[in-house]
Amino acid sequence: MRPISYLTLATLGLALTGALLAAGCNRDTANVPAKSAANTPPPAPAAVTGLDEHSYAEPDKVKTKDLALELHVDFDKKELSGSATYTLDWLDPKWGKLVLDTRDITVEKVVGERADGNWRDLTFVQAPADKILGSALTIAVPERNKRIRITYHTSPNASGLQWLTPEMTEGKKTPFMFSQSQQIHARSWVPLQDTTMVRFTYTAHVTSPKDVMVLMSANNDPKAVRDGDYSFEMPQAIPSYLLAIAAGDLVFKPTGPRSGVWAEPTMAPKAANEFSDTEKMMETAEKLYGPYRWGRYDILVLPPSFPYGGMENPRLTFATPTAITGDKSLVSLIAHELAHSWSGNLVTFARSRDAWLNEGFTTYVEMRIVEELYGKERADMEKIVARNELKEEFTNENLDRQPLAVKAGVLKDPDDNLTGTVYTKGAWFAEFLETRFGRATFDAFLRGYFDHFAFQSITTEQFAEYAKANLLDKYPGKVTQAEFDAWLNESGIPATAPQVTSPRFDAVDAVRKAYLDTGKLPDAATVSKWTTYEYVHFIEGLPQTMKPEQLAALDSVFHFTGTPNGEIAQRWYPLAVRSGYTQANEAIAEFLGRVGRRKLIMPTYGELVKTPQGLQLAEQIYAKAKAGYHPITSGSVEQVIADAKAGKTKD
Repeated sequence: MRPISYLTLATLGLALTGALLAAGCNRDTANVPAKSAANTPPPAPAAVTGLDEHSYAEPDKVKTKDLALELHVDFDKKELSGSATYTLDWLDPKWGKLVLDTRDITVEKVVGERADGNWRDLTFVQAPADKILGSALTIAVPERNKRIRITYHTSPNASGLQWLTPEMTEGKKTPFMFSQSQQIHARSWVPLQDTTMVRFTYTAHVTSPKDVMVLMSANNDPKAVRDGDYSFEMPQAIPSYLLAIAAGDLVFKPTGPRSGVWAEPTMAPKAANEFSDTEKMMETAEKLYGPYRWGRYDILVLPPSFPYGGMENPRLTFATPTAITGDKSLVSLIAHELAHSWSGNLVTFARSRDAWLNEGFTTYVEMRIVEELYGKERADMEKIVARNELKEEFTNENLDRQPLAVKAGVLKDPDDNLTGTVYTKGAWFAEFLETRFGRATFDAFLRGYFDHFAFQSITTEQFAEYAKANLLDKYPGKVTQAEFDAWLNESGIPATAPQVTSPRFDAVDAVRKAYLDTGKLPDAATVSKWTTYEYVHFIEGLPQTMKPEQLAALDSVFHFTGTPNGEIAQRWYPLAVRSGYTQANEAIAEFLGRVGRRKLIMPTYGELVKTPQGLQLAEQIYAKAKAGYHPITSGSVEQVIADAKAGKTKD
């Protein structure tokens, strides 16, 4: 795992470093009184408060209202350096400390602005690091300064940043850096109250090499000049996990009057063509749930090492290139990230255990957009695929993570939420409510919900209270309180869940059954007309293991081995590994070496490590691929390999 570095105690009078000067930030040197606070007793190390079990922050005492960043991007050192200035709202007039979350951050200096405009050194303690939560940074603030500034630099091993050499990019000429702050990785590149309970506006001044374009989750100008000096503003208050930055050889292609794509030059035209329906998606969502409130909606297509499908950073969705297939078959990913502009970015979950409020309603809105633009048949197929995955994920070992209202203490790591719970079950619950109350009524409710809680972070309990007043009590006899509560508090899927069928999947089932019963291969002309989801459904219905010659025969028709489609690859390659279909090993190595999206590669790694030969191959592949993986992905792969060596492989 990544090494941890921290300061046990920092006293005052630290000199400004060259890294700060390189960032162009010299305000810390001005107006600092000669009198030192070196004799001020150090603040006591912070403990997790219970407000948010994954943050040391104390937002009931003091909150960040605004963040001003001065940063320099250093590709040689693989670090961000500079300062963060916080405008604070002291809620408790007697409170005298500020606690921030950090991970692998070196704090060089902390100063506070006094009422007379002078800046004075403040005493701080950076506690020993917890493996998951990082280090609490506790600052003594006896005068409860309205503004505090921290000078710092990040570690090359920051979990929320990935640094790519030119060879790891599509263009092979310019290095690339990008962030991934969700769930609690923002604390690895900015000292923060890294909890969704705190929302803040921000500005940033970022310097970089002149051949690099820098973008942030803020007001990016499509006509910005690439000169190594960039300024940003985010006027809407956001939680820390939506703070984002990227830098690389990026160009812009429009997809509409208020939308477009940023990508490397060779990828930009393909991405703009694939995501050309973005403006239509925005218009569809606005008709249902009210105006888009974030100005522009642009998409940044990242290198293949991005560990997720997409990240809903406001104004600048980060997206995986694996969604670009040439036939728009996977653009529901963009519908999903756009839907977060209402569910998640506008109304945000207050704690990691409330994550379904973000992802469940977003997945529901995504399906409504897909249905409107691409038809109910496609939306239904996507639902069935997701619900089949849920059935595989839900086991007796994770019953405590299956309720929508996960109990406190269950999630040791906020990344441990089940996909099936927060995405699929959450969306299924929304569809249950739509079915019972009627689509028109539920649409009006959801729009009212987004308006009522706009720019707020809420808990499951708050949602339940709002739904009781505006659905259950307002329209009696539709849904009982017991039915409603079962979705929130019980494991599994309630018997009240509405079911979906697909005639196209029925046809796929018939083709598969005919092959398994008789050995007759499917007709190539027939299957060539299938969509991604039909191929996925075909593979998912095959036996867990098959004879290698059977897979070779299927390959002669479907050409699954070597597919550029990650959704197909993540299902075909595990089957190939389980079945001893070694002819696919070269393609498996190429796929795992090229793609860093966890969802797509972890199933294959998980199968490889179950045998000595497969474990050896997995280690060989990972050794070559590691440099191009995001730290989040590397951690996942290393854990699977370590578990296999310790005899903890899951069946």
